[in-house]
Amino acid sequence: MKQLHKATALALLMTLTGVCSNAVAAPDPAKIEARKKAKTKIMGERTGKKVVKAFELYNNDQLDEAIALMEELDPSNDFDKATVDRYLGNFYAQKEDYTKALDFVKRAVEPDVLNFKDQADTLKFVADLYFGQQMYVEGIKAYNAWMDFTGDEDDKVYAKMAQGYFELKQFSKVIEPADKAIKLAKEPNKNYFMLKVGSYFELKQFNKVVEVGETLVKLFPDDKQNWTRLGSFYMSTEEFKKGQTVMEIAYRKGYFEKENHYKILSSYYSLNDIPYKAAIVMEKALKEDKVKRTKQNVTAVASYFHQSKHLVTAAKYYEEAAKFDDDADLFRKAGNLLLTEQKYSAAVERLNKALELGTDKKGSTYSDLAEAYLYQEKYKQAYRAIVKAQEDPRTRKFARGWATFIKDKAQRKGISL
Repeated sequence: MKQLHKATALALLMTLTGVCSNAVAAPDPAKIEARKKAKTKIMGERTGKKVVKAFELYNNDQLDEAIALMEELDPSNDFDKATVDRYLGNFYAQKEDYTKALDFVKRAVEPDVLNFKDQADTLKFVADLYFGQQMYVEGIKAYNAWMDFTGDEDDKVYAKMAQGYFELKQFSKVIEPADKAIKLAKEPNKNYFMLKVGSYFELKQFNKVVEVGETLVKLFPDDKQNWTRLGSFYMSTEEFKKGQTVMEIAYRKGYFEKENHYKILSSYYSLNDIPYKAAIVMEKALKEDKVKRTKQNVTAVASYFHQSKHLVTAAKYYEEAAKFDDDADLFRKAGNLLLTEQKYSAAVERLNKALELGTDKKGSTYSDLAEAYLYQEKYKQAYRAIVKAQEDPRTRKFARGWATFIKDKAQRKGISL
């Protein structure tokens, strides 16, 4: 919050003001120039002496006493009243009593009798106090009043107005003041652009979000967050190739700071039909503790290895994920992949675990189990499994055919079922 500078008694007695005039609805250069050139005023002697005494107390860190003395004053003219109110508003702001501070500074600017600079500074202070109390509608109006009075434009003021509209969830109104702030800033300010990003995102104008994100990368190429943020933005516009490229650059530069960054890059690899790279990125991140070893993340690694046909590795990760909470379906997946890779004993173990845990795909699990036993020439176990598969309507027809096949195979081997 703006603070009142400590001043000497002599400086206080030289307080100036412009001639009286009403605030205009829009900047009027002629009137503004007239205000600046207007004859100055000073406080009356009686008021001035007491104000000087109040500031002596203030300079001695006796703020409460200074306020008490100021509040005893009863100035006889509008200029003196406005000046005293302005000082009291600043004093109360230093006490962090912003409600009282606002009351006093509003009274100070209302008659428009302060000198040009004091009136301008106080108008802006009114706006700052409104914003400090999250009164954004009033604050935006007050900033507009300051611009109307002075004819000045300021990037920080426009940025505050944009922020005010954002807080009010009037997202479509954020863009214009944010653009003005960007245009007026002597140096590019990332925060001004982020106001646009946030607003476009809330408005679901994702193409605009991407445009601003691309601008941020060009203006601030060394800002790691701009790269990872833009990479994620491309996901919303389904520009997966661009997203992959940007995230790869960020990955190589060591810009990844969050777990989600690794997930996004892996997702892009998967979406662009490069699942093995997706698996490697996530697996490495798991091993380096960049990504938490949760069931969800381990399952993702398993899925990527599965997509890339690295089935034994996929089975290993499916089993690891299954152990987090005894997930029958993940044990079943692990068993199925091991069966495909002809790891029959290992497949039997995982498939039986799935059945033990109550998989809801009993028919297919028993069918896989029967196959795993069959290839180990364990015909009795295979037959028992395929008979159980017939209990599931989804696999009944298939299981009956296999039951006949297994029975014939066992008989040729001289094994009675």
